[in-house]
This record gives sequence, structure tokens and C-alpha cells, in this order.
Amino acid sequence: MWAEQQRGIHVNQAELLCKEGCGYYGNSAWQGYCSKCWRERIRKSDTERLSNGVYSDAASSLTFAKFEEKKSLEKSRRVSTVRRFLWGTASPPKAAECSEGKEVGLKPFENLEPGDFTSFLKLLRQPSAQRLQSRITAFLNTIQAYHHLPVEKQSDLVQDFYQNIASYFSSSMPETQVSQMMEHIEKLIMTRLHKWVFCHDSCDDEQRDLLLQRRIKSLNWVTPQMLHVPFTQAGSEVSDPYLLAITAIIEMDAKRAPQDKLTCVCKCSHNVFQALASSSTEPANADDFLSALIYVVLRANPPRLHSNLQYIIRFGLPHSLMAGESGYYFTNLSCAVAFIERLDGPALNLSSEEFDSYMQGRKVSSQPPEDSEGQKKARENRKKLEDLKNRQEKLDQGVRTLQDQLQQWMQSVQLQMDEFTAQSALALNDDVITQTAGSVSDDVITQAVASVSDEAALVIKDDVTEDNAETVC
Repeated sequence: MWAEQQRGIHVNQAELLCKEGCGYYGNSAWQGYCSKCWRERIRKSDTERLSNGVYSDAASSLTFAKFEEKKSLEKSRRVSTVRRFLWGTASPPKAAECSEGKEVGLKPFENLEPGDFTSFLKLLRQPSAQRLQSRITAFLNTIQAYHHLPVEKQSDLVQDFYQNIASYFSSSMPETQVSQMMEHIEKLIMTRLHKWVFCHDSCDDEQRDLLLQRRIKSLNWVTPQMLHVPFTQAGSEVSDPYLLAITAIIEMDAKRAPQDKLTCVCKCSHNVFQALASSSTEPANADDFLSALIYVVLRANPPRLHSNLQYIIRFGLPHSLMAGESGYYFTNLSCAVAFIERLDGPALNLSSEEFDSYMQGRKVSSQPPEDSEGQKKARENRKKLEDLKNRQEKLDQGVRTLQDQLQQWMQSVQLQMDEFTAQSALALNDDVITQTAGSVSDDVITQAVASVSDEAALVIKDDVTEDNAETVC
């Protein structure tokens, strides 16, 4: 798939399709087949292995045949019991009645909006949907009771349940509504079963997660230029243009339903295309998208990536993985993980010695010639940050000096105000004393004038009396 030496990473769209030629997307986890063809291939292989095992040894063929027959009968009886428990027994006389009751029960779901999971839960609680709710509850209880079964057996049970439910809906609803209903059904049951089937003890998903995480961590020296990923940084911006895609792929582990995990994969892919469009004037092709997706996975190092992919493969809806936008994005993500697992020097246009040097950490400090431009921009950005830091320190020093000057000025103003207040108080006291003295002097003068007037009047009176006496004489 990646045999092109010049680019290192190349994908042919025909290689993403199923090897059986059915037209659906294949997957590396199914050895290039789609989920439907892969399951049919596994069942056919099991049947051939069973038949070959029965007739391999002539001496013990009869005993082994009886044992296998007994085992097959027991398995068939157990499966039939589970199916009767889940779906009940078919009764031909009541077929018309069941069909009519089913149409009545599914009637409220016809007006359900796509993605409205809350309304779906409300409709499921109505009495008309009691039969559907009973089947879902019975299936959940069965899986929880048999949670110790191998995860592949649990996957088969869930996929069979999807198929039976889809056929239950298809007779009363169009295909688009059936797909929407199945998405709600998947989200409902897998949200409940997540803790029972995710990273199951019967598989090595946890070990594979650790190996993949260490592998990605050891490749942290891989640059966008090595992968031929369009990568530009405008001006002094230091943020990664693929940051939104990295965030979306990390969020996948927090979701519990396979459909929600696929939504994170689609969101990541959309952000990758947006970053490619902003980094290049030419339209992005399949090779650019796969290269950018590989870079996003290497930068993000998503938690439990292998377990999440296997969880989607085992318990996701077949039509979400085999076709459509989600199927294409998920297939590319699987290819990106497979590429990372077997990444070597030629894929990055490096020699084996250079690749080993990077993997062993001997050339981590020195970037290859292709990264010189990015390294130069990084140095320029660091220099600008240092200049900005120095300017900030000078500004802080100026602010502290201004604060000290302001404090001193306020103290001097306060002293001047205190002196002025004291002087004003003294001047006010002098005025009061002056006014008081003035008022006292006026009273004294008035009294003096009054006393002088009285004396003058007496003198005048005496003079007049004397003059009168002389006149009489």
C-alpha cells in the first residue's frame, strides 16, 4: 500500500474496498474484508474445520462424530432457547395479529427526528412499544448474565440481535428510518453493555493498547515534513493547525456507544480536511489525508486506541463501517494505525541507519534537512517570545517605579495638607480673638460715652440752675 518511494505513504482507493469485491469498505482487522464477508468466511472456515476434524482419524471417527453431534445439538438447543427467550415462539395463526400489533407499536417512531435519542427513550416507555422494550431488556439481561463468554461470541450475539431487530423494523419502515432506529438501538444497548464487553478479559486488547502506546511514543520525533503533511504557521502563531483533530480523536475514549466513537472519528477527519485546506491552495487528496491522519495519531497518542477500534468493529452497526462517510474515515484510521505499527525508514525516506538512530534517541536533537525551515521558524518564535519577555520585565519595572513616585507624591501632598490645616486653624483662632476684642472695645466705648453724657448733662443742669438763681436775684 505504501510502496511509492518518493512520497513514502500512498493509498489506492481500490485497496480500501473489500477483497471479496462486494463494494463495501474492508478493514485490516478483517484482513481486508468487510464485516459481512469476514463473518461468512469465518463461519465457512469453522464448518470446514469441523468436517475435517470429524473424518481425520478413522479409528476415532465414530466417537468423535457422536461427540460433535452431541455438541452441535446442545449448541443448537442453547441457541434456540436463547432465541425463544428473546423473541418468543412463532405461531402461524397469530401472525396477522402480531403484524398488526407491530405496526401499531412502531407507529410513534415514524416521526422521530434523526439523532433525537431522548425522544426515542420516551417513546420506548410508552405501552405501545412494550414488546420492543421487552426484547431489548431481555437481550441486555442475557448478555450481562453471560458476560464471561469470549468477546467474539458476545459480538456474534450482538450482531445477530442487530440483524433480527433490523428485520423487525424493515417490514414497517423505510430503509432510512430503519437505519436511524438501529442507531438508537445500538446506543441504548451498548451504553449498558460497555462495562461488560469493552476490553474484555478473554482478549489481549489491553496488552495491544500498551504496545501501540509505546510504539507511538517512540515515534514522537516524526515531523510533518517527514510524512509530507502540508503544515504552515502564519506569523508568530505557534499553535498546531491539527489541534482540533487531535482533540477529537482523544475524546473517542470517553464515549461508550460505537456510534458516538465513530462520530469522534468523523469529527477528527473533518478537522483534518479543514487543516489541509488552510495549509495548501490545492485540494487535498487521499494520500494527503492519510498522511495527516497518521500525524494526528502520532501527536495525540489516543488512550486505548486498539481497544476502541476493536470495540467499534465488534459491536458497531455493519452499515456504519461498510459504507458511507463513517466507513471511509474509519477504514483510513485503521490503515493509519497499521502503518504506524510497521513504520520503517523507507516510508519516511530515511535509511535504516538513520531510522534506527532516531528510534534509539541518538538524533533526536538534530532535525533532518527537511525540517530546517520549521526549525528556523521555531527559533524566530522563541526569539520573539524572549524579546516580549524582556519588554514585559521593563514594563513591570517602570510600573513599580511609577508606583513608588506616586506614593511619595501622595505623602508630600498629605504633609502639605496637614501644614495648611494647622495654619488655617491658627489663623482662625486669631480672627476669633480679634473679633472678640473688637466687640469688647465697642461695648466699653459705648458705656464710656454713656457715662460721659450723663456727667455732661449733670454739669449742664447745674449751670442752668445757677443761671436761674442769678436771674431771680
